[in-house]
Amino acid sequence: MDVPRRKFLHQLSTGTIMMPLIAGDTGHLHSKLTPSDPQVLKPQKLRPGDVIGLISPAGAVYESEPYEVAKEALEAMGLQVKLGKHLKDRYGHLAGEDDDRARELNKMFSDRNVHAIICLRGGFGAARILDKLDYKMIRKNPKVFIGYSDITALQLALYKKAGIVTFHGPVGISSWGKFSLRYFSNLLFNNQLMSFKNPPKQESEWVQTENRTRTIHPGKARGRLLGGNLSVLCGLMGSAYLPSFKGSLLFLEDVNEELYRIDRLMSQLQLSGLLDEINGFIFGKCTRCLPGGGYGSLTFDEIIDHYIKPLKIPAFSGSMIGHIDSKFTLPVGTEAEMDADKGTFQLLERALHD
Repeated sequence: MDVPRRKFLHQLSTGTIMMPLIAGDTGHLHSKLTPSDPQVLKPQKLRPGDVIGLISPAGAVYESEPYEVAKEALEAMGLQVKLGKHLKDRYGHLAGEDDDRARELNKMFSDRNVHAIICLRGGFGAARILDKLDYKMIRKNPKVFIGYSDITALQLALYKKAGIVTFHGPVGISSWGKFSLRYFSNLLFNNQLMSFKNPPKQESEWVQTENRTRTIHPGKARGRLLGGNLSVLCGLMGSAYLPSFKGSLLFLEDVNEELYRIDRLMSQLQLSGLLDEINGFIFGKCTRCLPGGGYGSLTFDEIIDHYIKPLKIPAFSGSMIGHIDSKFTLPVGTEAEMDADKGTFQLLERALHD
Protein backbone atom coordinates (compact mmCIF):
# COMPACT_ATOMS: atom_id res chain seq x y z
CA MET A 1 0.00 0.00 0.00
CA ASP A 2 1.51 3.35 -1.02
CA VAL A 3 1.98 6.28 1.38
CA PRO A 4 -0.88 8.55 0.13
CA ARG A 5 -3.34 5.68 0.43
CA ARG A 6 -2.18 4.76 3.95
CA LYS A 7 -2.48 8.42 4.97
CA PHE A 8 -6.00 8.65 3.52
CA LEU A 9 -7.17 5.48 5.27
CA HIS A 10 -5.69 6.71 8.55
CA GLN A 11 -7.55 9.99 8.21
CA LEU A 12 -10.79 8.13 7.52
CA SER A 13 -10.39 5.90 10.56
CA THR A 14 -9.49 8.75 12.90
CA GLY A 15 -12.08 11.18 11.54
CA THR A 16 -9.46 13.84 10.77
CA ILE A 17 -10.90 14.49 7.31
CA MET A 18 -13.48 17.01 8.42
CA MET A 19 -15.33 20.12 7.34
CA PRO A 20 -16.50 22.72 9.85
CA LEU A 21 -20.19 23.15 10.46
CA ILE A 22 -21.89 26.53 10.26
CA ALA A 23 -22.93 27.70 13.70
CA GLY A 24 -25.64 30.15 14.63
CA ASP A 25 -29.39 30.41 15.02
CA THR A 26 -31.75 29.55 12.22
CA GLY A 27 -33.20 33.04 11.92
CA HIS A 28 -36.28 33.60 9.76
CA LEU A 29 -36.90 30.65 7.49
CA HIS A 30 -38.76 30.76 4.21
CA SER A 31 -40.95 27.67 4.25
CA LYS A 32 -43.83 26.47 2.16
CA LEU A 33 -45.10 22.96 2.69
CA THR A 34 -41.94 20.85 2.95
CA PRO A 35 -42.49 17.18 2.15
CA SER A 36 -41.19 14.91 4.87
CA ASP A 37 -41.47 11.50 3.27
CA PRO A 38 -40.72 8.73 5.77
CA GLN A 39 -40.50 6.30 2.85
CA VAL A 40 -37.28 7.82 1.47
CA LEU A 41 -34.57 5.18 1.93
CA LYS A 42 -30.93 5.88 2.72
CA PRO A 43 -28.05 3.60 1.78
CA GLN A 44 -25.28 2.45 4.11
CA LYS A 45 -22.19 4.60 4.44
CA LEU A 46 -18.96 3.44 2.81
CA ARG A 47 -16.15 1.71 4.64
CA PRO A 48 -12.59 0.98 3.51
CA GLY A 49 -12.61 -2.35 1.72
CA ASP A 50 -16.13 -1.94 0.32
CA VAL A 51 -16.73 -2.83 -3.33
CA ILE A 52 -17.77 0.00 -5.64
CA GLY A 53 -19.17 -0.78 -9.06
CA LEU A 54 -17.85 1.35 -11.92
CA ILE A 55 -20.35 1.69 -14.78
CA SER A 56 -20.98 3.96 -17.76
CA PRO A 57 -24.76 4.41 -18.13
CA ALA A 58 -24.61 7.43 -20.43
CA GLY A 59 -21.88 8.70 -22.78
CA ALA A 60 -18.90 6.78 -24.12
CA VAL A 61 -15.25 7.29 -23.22
CA TYR A 62 -12.92 6.85 -26.18
CA GLU A 63 -9.47 6.59 -24.57
CA SER A 64 -8.10 3.87 -22.30
CA GLU A 65 -6.41 6.08 -19.70
CA PRO A 66 -9.62 7.46 -18.07
CA TYR A 67 -10.62 3.92 -17.06
CA GLU A 68 -7.27 3.40 -15.39
CA VAL A 69 -7.34 6.78 -13.62
CA ALA A 70 -10.85 6.18 -12.28
CA LYS A 71 -9.96 2.72 -10.95
CA GLU A 72 -6.74 3.94 -9.33
CA ALA A 73 -8.46 6.91 -7.70
CA LEU A 74 -11.13 4.73 -6.12
CA GLU A 75 -8.59 2.15 -4.98
CA ALA A 76 -6.53 4.93 -3.38
CA MET A 77 -9.59 5.62 -1.20
CA GLY A 78 -9.44 2.06 0.09
CA LEU A 79 -12.28 0.78 -2.10
CA GLN A 80 -12.31 -2.35 -4.23
CA VAL A 81 -13.45 -1.68 -7.78
CA LYS A 82 -15.73 -3.93 -9.78
CA LEU A 83 -15.75 -3.00 -13.47
CA GLY A 84 -19.05 -3.29 -15.27
CA LYS A 85 -19.16 -5.87 -18.04
CA HIS A 86 -20.29 -3.22 -20.54
CA LEU A 87 -18.14 -0.41 -19.15
CA LYS A 88 -16.11 -0.04 -22.33
CA ASP A 89 -18.90 -0.65 -24.83
CA ARG A 90 -19.68 1.93 -27.49
CA TYR A 91 -22.76 2.56 -29.58
CA GLY A 92 -22.27 5.84 -31.43
CA HIS A 93 -21.90 8.54 -28.76
CA LEU A 94 -23.34 6.20 -26.11
CA ALA A 95 -21.52 3.75 -23.86
CA GLY A 96 -23.28 0.75 -25.36
CA GLU A 97 -26.79 -0.32 -26.31
CA ASP A 98 -29.65 0.89 -24.10
CA ASP A 99 -30.59 -2.61 -22.91
CA ASP A 100 -27.00 -3.37 -21.91
CA ARG A 101 -26.53 -0.12 -20.01
CA ALA A 102 -29.81 -0.64 -18.14
CA ARG A 103 -29.00 -4.27 -17.42
CA GLU A 104 -25.62 -3.21 -16.03
CA LEU A 105 -27.18 -0.71 -13.62
CA ASN A 106 -29.83 -3.20 -12.48
CA LYS A 107 -27.18 -5.85 -11.93
CA MET A 108 -25.00 -3.57 -9.81
CA PHE A 109 -27.95 -2.73 -7.56
CA SER A 110 -28.95 -6.40 -7.20
CA ASP A 111 -25.40 -7.63 -6.50
CA ARG A 112 -25.15 -8.01 -2.72
CA ASN A 113 -21.35 -7.85 -2.92
CA VAL A 114 -21.45 -4.33 -4.39
CA HIS A 115 -21.81 -1.59 -1.77
CA ALA A 116 -21.86 1.49 -4.03
CA ILE A 117 -22.04 2.49 -7.68
CA ILE A 118 -20.17 5.33 -9.39
CA CYS A 119 -20.62 6.45 -12.96
CA LEU A 120 -17.52 6.75 -15.12
CA ARG A 121 -18.86 9.93 -16.76
CA GLY A 122 -22.03 11.77 -17.71
CA GLY A 123 -22.45 12.83 -21.31
CA PHE A 124 -25.69 11.89 -23.05
CA GLY A 125 -28.25 9.10 -23.07
CA ALA A 126 -29.08 8.29 -19.44
CA ALA A 127 -32.75 9.15 -20.01
CA ARG A 128 -32.96 6.47 -22.71
CA ILE A 129 -32.77 3.71 -20.07
CA LEU A 130 -35.19 5.08 -17.43
CA ASP A 131 -38.04 2.84 -18.59
CA LYS A 132 -35.77 -0.21 -18.45
CA LEU A 133 -34.79 -0.06 -14.78
CA ASP A 134 -36.19 -2.38 -12.09
CA TYR A 135 -37.22 0.22 -9.52
CA LYS A 136 -38.85 -2.29 -7.16
CA MET A 137 -35.64 -4.29 -6.98
CA ILE A 138 -33.56 -1.14 -6.59
CA ARG A 139 -35.71 0.01 -3.67
CA LYS A 140 -35.00 -3.30 -1.93
CA ASN A 141 -31.27 -2.75 -2.41
CA PRO A 142 -30.52 0.93 -1.68
CA LYS A 143 -26.84 1.76 -2.06
CA VAL A 144 -24.70 4.79 -2.77
CA PHE A 145 -25.16 5.89 -6.38
CA ILE A 146 -23.07 8.87 -7.46
CA GLY A 147 -22.53 11.03 -10.53
CA TYR A 148 -23.56 14.35 -12.05
CA SER A 149 -24.40 16.05 -15.36
CA ASP A 150 -26.45 13.63 -17.51
CA ILE A 151 -26.64 11.29 -14.50
CA THR A 152 -29.23 13.76 -13.18
CA ALA A 153 -31.85 11.83 -15.16
CA LEU A 154 -31.06 8.64 -13.24
CA GLN A 155 -30.87 10.37 -9.87
CA LEU A 156 -34.25 12.07 -10.18
CA ALA A 157 -35.85 8.89 -11.52
CA LEU A 158 -34.40 6.79 -8.68
CA TYR A 159 -35.73 9.30 -6.16
CA LYS A 160 -39.17 9.39 -7.78
CA LYS A 161 -39.62 5.70 -8.63
CA ALA A 162 -37.50 3.90 -6.02
CA GLY A 163 -37.55 6.50 -3.25
CA ILE A 164 -33.81 6.35 -2.51
CA VAL A 165 -31.27 9.04 -1.72
CA THR A 166 -28.57 9.39 -4.39
CA PHE A 167 -25.48 11.61 -4.57
CA HIS A 168 -24.63 14.45 -6.92
CA GLY A 169 -20.84 14.47 -7.00
CA PRO A 170 -17.70 13.43 -8.86
CA VAL A 171 -17.71 10.79 -11.57
CA GLY A 172 -14.90 8.31 -12.08
CA ILE A 173 -12.97 10.52 -14.50
CA SER A 174 -13.32 13.66 -12.37
CA SER A 175 -10.35 15.55 -10.97
CA TRP A 176 -9.95 14.22 -7.43
CA GLY A 177 -8.39 17.26 -5.77
CA LYS A 178 -8.30 17.87 -2.02
CA PHE A 179 -11.51 19.91 -1.96
CA SER A 180 -13.58 17.33 -3.86
CA LEU A 181 -12.07 14.42 -1.96
CA ARG A 182 -12.78 16.06 1.41
CA TYR A 183 -16.49 16.46 0.68
CA PHE A 184 -16.74 13.00 -0.93
CA SER A 185 -15.09 11.22 2.01
CA ASN A 186 -16.68 13.23 4.82
CA LEU A 187 -20.14 12.57 3.44
CA LEU A 188 -19.87 9.01 2.10
CA PHE A 189 -17.36 7.49 4.55
CA ASN A 190 -17.88 9.58 7.70
CA ASN A 191 -21.60 10.33 7.24
CA GLN A 192 -21.16 13.83 8.62
CA LEU A 193 -23.89 16.44 8.92
CA MET A 194 -22.13 18.39 6.21
CA SER A 195 -22.02 22.11 5.66
CA PHE A 196 -21.35 23.28 2.11
CA LYS A 197 -19.27 26.42 1.84
CA ASN A 198 -17.11 27.65 -1.01
CA PRO A 199 -13.35 27.69 -0.42
CA PRO A 200 -12.03 30.90 1.19
CA LYS A 201 -9.87 33.45 -0.57
CA GLN A 202 -6.20 32.77 -1.09
CA GLU A 203 -3.75 34.26 1.41
CA SER A 204 -2.29 36.38 -1.37
CA GLU A 205 -5.70 37.93 -2.13
CA TRP A 206 -6.97 41.09 -0.45
CA VAL A 207 -10.56 40.16 -1.31
CA GLN A 208 -12.02 36.95 -2.73
CA THR A 209 -11.88 36.97 -6.52
CA GLU A 210 -12.56 33.29 -7.28
CA ASN A 211 -15.42 31.02 -6.26
CA ARG A 212 -17.55 33.91 -5.07
CA THR A 213 -21.23 33.44 -4.32
CA ARG A 214 -23.90 36.02 -5.19
CA THR A 215 -27.04 36.59 -3.17
CA ILE A 216 -30.06 36.77 -5.49
CA HIS A 217 -32.60 37.18 -2.69
CA PRO A 218 -31.69 37.10 1.03
CA GLY A 219 -32.94 34.78 3.72
CA LYS A 220 -32.89 31.19 4.93
CA ALA A 221 -34.98 28.24 3.79
CA ARG A 222 -35.36 24.54 4.46
CA GLY A 223 -36.34 21.68 2.22
CA ARG A 224 -35.13 18.56 0.45
CA LEU A 225 -32.17 19.02 -1.88
CA LEU A 226 -33.43 18.22 -5.36
CA GLY A 227 -32.05 19.15 -8.76
CA GLY A 228 -28.98 18.63 -10.89
CA ASN A 229 -28.23 19.55 -14.48
CA LEU A 230 -30.68 22.20 -15.72
CA SER A 231 -31.07 20.97 -19.31
CA VAL A 232 -31.38 17.30 -18.25
CA LEU A 233 -33.98 18.18 -15.62
CA CYS A 234 -36.02 20.11 -18.17
CA GLY A 235 -35.81 17.12 -20.51
CA LEU A 236 -37.73 15.04 -17.94
CA MET A 237 -40.67 17.43 -17.75
CA GLY A 238 -43.93 15.79 -18.72
CA SER A 239 -42.52 12.34 -17.96
CA ALA A 240 -43.23 9.95 -15.11
CA TYR A 241 -39.65 10.31 -13.85
CA LEU A 242 -39.64 13.86 -12.54
CA PRO A 243 -40.38 14.06 -8.80
CA SER A 244 -42.41 16.74 -7.08
CA PHE A 245 -40.33 19.79 -6.14
CA LYS A 246 -42.89 21.10 -3.66
CA GLY A 247 -41.09 22.54 -0.64
CA SER A 248 -37.63 21.65 -1.97
CA LEU A 249 -34.32 23.47 -2.25
CA LEU A 250 -33.71 23.41 -6.00
CA PHE A 251 -30.04 23.24 -7.03
CA LEU A 252 -28.93 23.55 -10.65
CA GLU A 253 -25.81 23.55 -12.83
CA ASP A 254 -25.03 23.39 -16.53
CA VAL A 255 -22.24 23.46 -19.11
CA ASN A 256 -21.72 24.56 -22.71
CA GLU A 257 -25.16 26.15 -23.03
CA GLU A 258 -25.37 29.49 -24.80
CA LEU A 259 -27.12 32.07 -22.66
CA TYR A 260 -30.25 32.26 -24.80
CA ARG A 261 -30.68 28.54 -24.12
CA ILE A 262 -30.31 29.10 -20.37
CA ASP A 263 -33.06 31.69 -20.67
CA ARG A 264 -35.25 29.22 -22.55
CA LEU A 265 -34.66 26.49 -19.95
CA MET A 266 -35.41 28.82 -17.04
CA SER A 267 -38.56 29.93 -18.85
CA GLN A 268 -39.59 26.28 -19.09
CA LEU A 269 -39.16 25.89 -15.31
CA GLN A 270 -41.28 28.98 -14.76
CA LEU A 271 -44.07 28.06 -17.18
CA SER A 272 -44.29 24.54 -15.74
CA GLY A 273 -45.03 25.97 -12.29
CA LEU A 274 -42.02 24.22 -10.76
CA LEU A 275 -40.41 27.46 -9.57
CA ASP A 276 -43.59 28.41 -7.71
CA GLU A 277 -43.30 25.26 -5.57
CA ILE A 278 -39.75 25.54 -4.24
CA ASN A 279 -38.61 26.94 -0.88
CA GLY A 280 -35.15 28.01 -2.01
CA PHE A 281 -32.89 28.19 -5.07
CA ILE A 282 -29.18 27.46 -5.51
CA PHE A 283 -27.40 27.75 -8.85
CA GLY A 284 -23.92 26.28 -8.89
CA LYS A 285 -21.74 26.94 -11.92
CA CYS A 286 -22.78 27.47 -15.52
CA THR A 287 -19.46 26.49 -17.07
CA ARG A 288 -18.67 27.91 -20.50
CA CYS A 289 -22.20 29.36 -20.79
CA LEU A 290 -21.45 32.17 -23.23
CA PRO A 291 -23.46 34.58 -25.37
CA GLY A 292 -24.50 33.26 -28.76
CA GLY A 293 -25.72 34.90 -31.94
CA GLY A 294 -24.87 38.35 -33.21
CA TYR A 295 -27.42 40.61 -31.56
CA GLY A 296 -26.10 40.91 -28.04
CA SER A 297 -27.18 38.95 -25.00
CA LEU A 298 -28.51 39.19 -21.51
CA THR A 299 -25.92 38.22 -18.93
CA PHE A 300 -26.23 35.02 -16.92
CA ASP A 301 -27.04 37.04 -13.78
CA GLU A 302 -29.74 39.02 -15.60
CA ILE A 303 -31.38 35.83 -16.82
CA ILE A 304 -31.41 34.16 -13.40
CA ASP A 305 -32.59 37.33 -11.66
CA HIS A 306 -35.49 37.68 -14.09
CA TYR A 307 -36.95 34.32 -13.09
CA ILE A 308 -35.90 34.04 -9.44
CA LYS A 309 -36.09 37.50 -7.87
CA PRO A 310 -39.89 37.85 -8.30
CA LEU A 311 -40.34 34.63 -6.27
CA LYS A 312 -38.92 36.41 -3.19
CA ILE A 313 -37.45 33.17 -1.87
CA PRO A 314 -33.89 32.73 -0.52
CA ALA A 315 -31.62 32.28 -3.52
CA PHE A 316 -27.93 32.48 -4.41
CA SER A 317 -25.55 31.42 -7.17
CA GLY A 318 -21.89 30.44 -7.44
CA SER A 319 -21.95 27.29 -5.28
CA MET A 320 -19.32 24.61 -5.98
CA ILE A 321 -21.73 22.43 -7.97
CA GLY A 322 -21.24 21.54 -11.60
CA HIS A 323 -18.67 20.93 -14.30
CA ILE A 324 -15.71 22.16 -12.26
CA ASP A 325 -12.60 20.53 -10.84
CA SER A 326 -13.42 21.28 -7.19
CA LYS A 327 -16.98 20.23 -6.39
CA PHE A 328 -19.28 19.28 -3.56
CA THR A 329 -20.77 15.84 -3.08
CA LEU A 330 -24.35 16.39 -1.95
CA PRO A 331 -27.24 14.02 -1.25
CA VAL A 332 -30.27 14.25 -3.53
CA GLY A 333 -33.42 13.91 -1.43
CA THR A 334 -32.04 14.88 1.99
CA GLU A 335 -33.33 17.71 4.21
CA ALA A 336 -31.09 20.77 4.30
CA GLU A 337 -31.11 24.44 5.24
CA MET A 338 -29.67 27.22 3.06
CA ASP A 339 -28.49 30.71 3.93
CA ALA A 340 -28.61 32.89 0.83
CA ASP A 341 -26.81 35.79 2.52
CA LYS A 342 -23.78 33.62 3.30
CA GLY A 343 -23.99 31.51 0.16
CA THR A 344 -24.01 28.27 2.16
CA PHE A 345 -26.21 25.31 2.92
CA GLN A 346 -26.03 22.46 5.42
CA LEU A 347 -27.65 19.10 6.03
CA LEU A 348 -30.32 18.77 8.71
CA GLU A 349 -30.22 14.98 8.65
CA ARG A 350 -27.56 12.39 7.94
CA ALA A 351 -27.62 11.15 4.39
CA LEU A 352 -26.64 7.56 5.15
CA HIS A 353 -27.06 4.79 7.69
CA ASP A 354 -24.01 3.96 9.81
